[in-house]
Order: sequence, then C-alpha cells, then structure tokens
Amino acid sequence: MRTLMFTGPARNADRTEVVELPAPRPGPAEVAIEVVDAGINFLDVMARRDDPGYVPAWPYAPGKEVAGIVREVGDGVTGLRPGTKVAALTLAGGGLAEVAVAPAALTVPVPDGVPMPVAAAAPLMLASALLLLTQAGRFSPGESVLVHSASGGIGAAVAQLVPALGGGLRIGTVGRAGKVAEARKRGYDVALARDEDIAAEVMKTVDAGVDVVLDPLGTDMLDVDLAVAAPGARIVLFGNAAGGRPAPLPPMKRLLAGNVAIAGFSISGLSASAPARVAEAVRRVLDLVADGRLDVEVTEVGSLAEVAGVHQLLAEGHGTGKYVARLR
Repeated sequence: MRTLMFTGPARNADRTEVVELPAPRPGPAEVAIEVVDAGINFLDVMARRDDPGYVPAWPYAPGKEVAGIVREVGDGVTGLRPGTKVAALTLAGGGLAEVAVAPAALTVPVPDGVPMPVAAAAPLMLASALLLLTQAGRFSPGESVLVHSASGGIGAAVAQLVPALGGGLRIGTVGRAGKVAEARKRGYDVALARDEDIAAEVMKTVDAGVDVVLDPLGTDMLDVDLAVAAPGARIVLFGNAAGGRPAPLPPMKRLLAGNVAIAGFSISGLSASAPARVAEAVRRVLDLVADGRLDVEVTEVGSLAEVAGVHQLLAEGHGTGKYVARLR
C-alpha cells in the first residue's frame, strides 16, 4: 500500500516521501480501515519539525484522522464489521495511507448523507472544536468567543459550531490582514489581524470582555487573552503553533484578580485517557452534519503526492480552512 512518510525532521518537504509498505493488520481492540479520505492537520507539521512529544521514532508516518471502510477487525471488537463506513482517530499516526489502523474505541460509523471528505474532518478537527467549546471552554449559549488562528481548520469549525450550540458573538484573529476576509467568510462576526493594538480592538466589540478564549499559539498571546477576558472567563490553550518553549503561565494572583481560569486541551491526551468522550464528540458532530446543522467546507487534494505541499502551506501560515487527501 502507499503511505506518506517523514524520513526525518525537516522544516520543509525535503524528507517527505510516498512509500510502499505492507498493509497493516489490526491488533486486539483495533480495526483496519481502507481509507477513502484522510485529514491533513497542523499536528502533522509539528511532527515534521520534531516538536517534543509528537514523534516516537523516525521514520514516522503522519496522519491522525481518516474516513473509509472497515477492512478487518481485531480480537475483541464488537459493533463494527467489515464493510461499515467509519470515521476514526488513528491516535498513533499512519492515517495518510491507503490502509490505516485505529483503536475501535475511537472509530465511529458515518451516518448516511455525510460526505466522506467531511467525515475525515470529524475525528480530529470537528471533535476538537466541539470539545474545546463544550468541555474545556464550558461554553453557554449567548457567550462571546474569541478564537486565534480563526481562518484555520479548527477556527472555521468553531465559527460553525457556536450557532449550533445556541449562538454568541464570534471574534476571530488572524496572523495577517490578508486573512481577515477569509475569517469573515468562515462565519466570524468580527475578524481582526493580530497586531500591537489587538486587545484594544477586541474590547471595542465587547465592553465587558470575552467569555471564552481559544488559543492555539502557545503562550505568545496570553497577555492579550488576559487583557480581554471578562470576569469568569475561560482561556483554553490547545497548541503551540510557533514551536519552541512556551513562557511560564501567569502568577495565581493575576488569575484571582481577574476571576479567570486557564485550561489546557489535547485531543491526543484525551483520546488516550478518555476515548469514550472523544468518540461521543465525533458522533455528535457527524450527526450535526447529517442533520444539516453544521456546514463544513473542506478542500480535497487528489493524492498523497500533494500532501507535502499542503503541509508546507500550513507551515508557512498560508493555509485556509480544512484540507483532506483523497486516497480512493
């Protein structure tokens, strides 16, 4: 089978190859999936540049989310059988391949009417967006939400999910002015380019401050997050897009003074410790798509050979929205 492989750490596509490997077999409590579409994520870029904790050993096969057809089930698997359309979080990687293995606990049937490219965006991107809002951010209907990197995949998903969860003001920030229009297109009520006056610009739209802040930029924007946080706000850190070592968190005194909470979120960590929660989130977002309450736009590239170019687009900050690769 064909699979995408990182042969070593790199800041570009020089060490990305499409290779031929034997198709994997499922172990106990696993399923093997004939991949139709595979999600392309910034997590792949973080693995490619060898950020700590993303690659257990080199070479490394990236890809965390897939949609396809169950090919084979391992011992102890119930409720799934060959021929079933599914979406799955592969957890260990290897999703950007013609056949991928995933834990059965993180494999969910795809409802009728959900296109496979959209289903491939559910296990990581859409489920993360839902869990960021509902679990980590404790979002309530009517609250305001600020999202950094609003034109990316998770940012676009959050903009679509807020109305589905009861509505509220959606504020998005982007890395440069050229992406403001894209964030507005994705559904943000207010879209701003990050600059030295970003906190003041945000406060012009919400005098009392923002209720939920979703931040994938490590601690680079944490001072801004605290400056715009409303009393009782929840700030959720869920990535370190720039890489490097994050700065320390603010002292407790500052959090107490602002009545602000800072939380962390990792879909990979939650998948390992509480897979049932992640699987339920995948089911929920797929049902929202099937019911027409969640409209997800994805860009589908036609082969594994094109994935390296998308990774570089994401690495350079030029990607917009969600990308998936067509395998069959």
